[in-house]
Amino acid sequence: MTALWWQTCVIYQIYPRSFQDSNDDGIGDLKGIAQRLDYLVGLGVEAIWISPIYPSPMVDFGYDVADYCDIDPCFGNLADFDDLLMQAHRRGLKILLDFVPNHTSDQHPWFVESRAAKDNQKRDWYIWRDAAADGGPPNNWISDFGGSAWQWDEITGQYYYHAFLKEQPDLNWRHPDVQAAMFDVMRFWFDRGVDGFRIDVLWHMLKAADFPDNPPNPDYRLGMGEMHRLLQRHSTDQPEVHGIAAAMRDIADSYGARGLGERVLIGEIYLPVDRLMHYYGRERPGVHLPFNFQLIDMPWDARTLAAAITFYEAALPVAGWPNWVLGNHDRPRVATRLGQAQARVASVLLLTLRGTPTLYYGDELGLSDVMIEPSQVRDPRELREPGLALGRDPVRTPMPWDGSDNAGFSAARPWLPLHADWRTRNVARMTEDPRSILTLYRRLLALRRDCPALSIGDFALVNIEDEILVYERRHESERLVVALNLGGRPHRLQLPDWARGSRLLLSTHEDTALAEHGALLLRSHEAVVLAAG
Repeated sequence: MTALWWQTCVIYQIYPRSFQDSNDDGIGDLKGIAQRLDYLVGLGVEAIWISPIYPSPMVDFGYDVADYCDIDPCFGNLADFDDLLMQAHRRGLKILLDFVPNHTSDQHPWFVESRAAKDNQKRDWYIWRDAAADGGPPNNWISDFGGSAWQWDEITGQYYYHAFLKEQPDLNWRHPDVQAAMFDVMRFWFDRGVDGFRIDVLWHMLKAADFPDNPPNPDYRLGMGEMHRLLQRHSTDQPEVHGIAAAMRDIADSYGARGLGERVLIGEIYLPVDRLMHYYGRERPGVHLPFNFQLIDMPWDARTLAAAITFYEAALPVAGWPNWVLGNHDRPRVATRLGQAQARVASVLLLTLRGTPTLYYGDELGLSDVMIEPSQVRDPRELREPGLALGRDPVRTPMPWDGSDNAGFSAARPWLPLHADWRTRNVARMTEDPRSILTLYRRLLALRRDCPALSIGDFALVNIEDEILVYERRHESERLVVALNLGGRPHRLQLPDWARGSRLLLSTHEDTALAEHGALLLRSHEAVVLAAG
């Protein structure tokens, strides 16, 4: 195959408030990211996805956008962004922005106009409905942050819809002027040189036109969060959304067609695999990569992983390219979910499966979720439903660069606390340690670059045995074996005939035993990559 850059690259997600502070206000910024580009090059990633940096009241830390075509002052300005983009491109790094098309801030000029009067020309840019017969909300839809998804507006005597916070009113994507305005936003950033977008909550963007009640969730139980009390059958994943995705794809593809560089669209979609596949496109191409979050949620055992990988690969459309994600700014970190030993094994899985991997900042250091005291909570998700462990602050804490005060992140007190072991678990210290997980990630990323089988090769399961998962990656004459021990005891694994005599390319244990009489000896919590022949 002739692979495109977004098929062979590794994407690194940066939460900008927490990556590097350059002006000592305790909040990360664009100049801070620019200061750390050489670290990213040395790590071995090829693309950076930056969470929202647009002007915002920061009620939801940037996911409440007040202006789609500017930079929030806490992060810098457009000149700082242009400089970051130039410096990244000079180093061969691509830049992806977070695009938040489902909703705006209630302080966005569009919404200010929309709520001014019922006959305002932008009234229908948002979703307004009369009260129900009893005076309550128009239907039973629940916000993802808990409570009704409808907010009463005293000014005009109607409810407006918000899938998230009341300060985040949903746009009406059935309105052609909304589509035109948002497509212009994409062009604004593409024309500036941005290489792609991660599209926030893509499956939320269209709602059922007649707004029926959502049905109850038969599997709901206390502690899941109120949003799960109902199935989002009518408020998400509507068939018309695929036409919107196709129109976005047309815009992105037009830049490559004009010789201006291939652009990529990645859709945030939390849906079962069979429904996820539709976002690759139906009659027309959809987004290039509908995010595949299975590794974040599934039980960590060999048979479950093997079944999920096989099902996902089989479900892909002919032209569909796979992708895998281990962590992001919304979900518990991999080291918290699996422990430090299996976080190393998980790194091998992420970077040796077929498809484009996304790495969340700090996971290469084995960062765990940070304990946030009640007085330190910043996330509105936790503030609205406290005590359910739904808050996202624990995974958004500052990146530790060294053992100096505030871990080299800032001279000021960081906006969120550092993890407890930051004086040893930091970039400078772990760079010097040949056994650190950071060193492992660097070796894995280098191996991925050196071996076409890992970036564009075929995938085939070889063996599932108790706690062991083994698969082959193959490209032309290059054949690699990846073997993962997902448990805490050693295993002796019989290799297929073609893999006997393989040489070790990488192990999560430096002093591992190798093949013995045609068998592979895997120590506890060990993953290896072997080259056949």
